[in-house]
Amino acid sequence: MKLAILSRNSKLYSTRRLIEAARVRDHSVRVLDPLRCYMRISEAGFDLRYKGLPIAGYGAVIPRIGASVTRYGSAVLHQFELMGTYTPNTSSAIASARDKLRCHQLLAARGIGLPVTVFGDNPDDTVDLLAMLGPPPHVIKLNEGTQGAGVMLTEKPSASRSVIEALRGLYANFLVQEFIGEAEGADLRCFVVGERVVAAMRRTASPGDFRSNLHRGGSAEAVVPDAAEVEVAVRAASVLGLGVAGVDLIRAARGPLVLEVNASPGLEGIEQSTGVDIAGAIVDYVAAQAAVHAAALPRRPRRRAARADGSPRRLTTF
Repeated sequence: MKLAILSRNSKLYSTRRLIEAARVRDHSVRVLDPLRCYMRISEAGFDLRYKGLPIAGYGAVIPRIGASVTRYGSAVLHQFELMGTYTPNTSSAIASARDKLRCHQLLAARGIGLPVTVFGDNPDDTVDLLAMLGPPPHVIKLNEGTQGAGVMLTEKPSASRSVIEALRGLYANFLVQEFIGEAEGADLRCFVVGERVVAAMRRTASPGDFRSNLHRGGSAEAVVPDAAEVEVAVRAASVLGLGVAGVDLIRAARGPLVLEVNASPGLEGIEQSTGVDIAGAIVDYVAAQAAVHAAALPRRPRRRAARADGSPRRLTTF
């Protein structure tokens, strides 16, 4: 299979591991910087080019699109989709996962447990908004924050109001959630590939912090999630339309609650903590699904460029 990986840096651990896994399985693999891809869109069809050469013939594309390039990266990915290329995570699924508010709305609508969440826009409604949530502590999250950045814990109503007023002054989008104290600063990252949790780790916050993200100094250890946690993780990824996802759960007294669904989860921490070849699991899943996808596509005649004398010749592609 000819496989593309959309990534801005081929040296990143996750990208490098996907390259290694693909080559071990005898797939042809290329890393494409999404910001160097450019598109032609018309009623006659869709074309992609990369550094002067047409992009064509890829059976699948694995998106590793960073949050800072979500908009353009998603447009490039959608162009691949329109050209018939399979992807485990579609552009619309990534957009839903990246928007925390929309993500929570979609999950809650399907009965998936999550911390009680409130959201409002007008400063005049702040007091009533917090009353809807309940007494502090409160967790305040930027809507598009990643790796624990933009997540704050407030322990008094006055502190919650002050943080909310400050964020509104910066025109930031945010949401406010209940604090799950019984979790004791720990969560579970369940790595979902297809309909399976292929690996899971328990992340614990560093002393003095409540955020368990490894990028915030948290520690991790391999864990075997129970049946309820596996079911919630797989359902959450499915609701958002993600074939590959990192689903963050928190163990609450009322059962597992979804904190976040990551559409581009990192491999380094969880592979090192669990010893599981997650990159291999992703490539195997993508190859199998791409074959099914290709078989369902209508057959189209191969396009050829014309020589100067009018005879056809094969296009050189990247």
